[in-house]
Amino acid sequence: MGGKPCIRGLRVTVGLIVGLVASGHTKEEILELYPYLESQDIDEALSYVAWRVEEIDVPLVPAST
Repeated sequence: MGGKPCIRGLRVTVGLIVGLVASGHTKEEILELYPYLESQDIDEALSYVAWRVEEIDVPLVPAST
């Protein structure tokens, strides 16, 4: 999936799940759309995103010579 974080190695990205939640889909609707997901998968996706937004990306700058 191009390096994107996925749910339990399935071909469902965390971004897809978060996008569905953000657009108003309920957990039950998401589980109907993706019956191989579990309720905890959605919870874990949201937890991951909450953790990830707190991370700070620091660009690496090559040392000057």
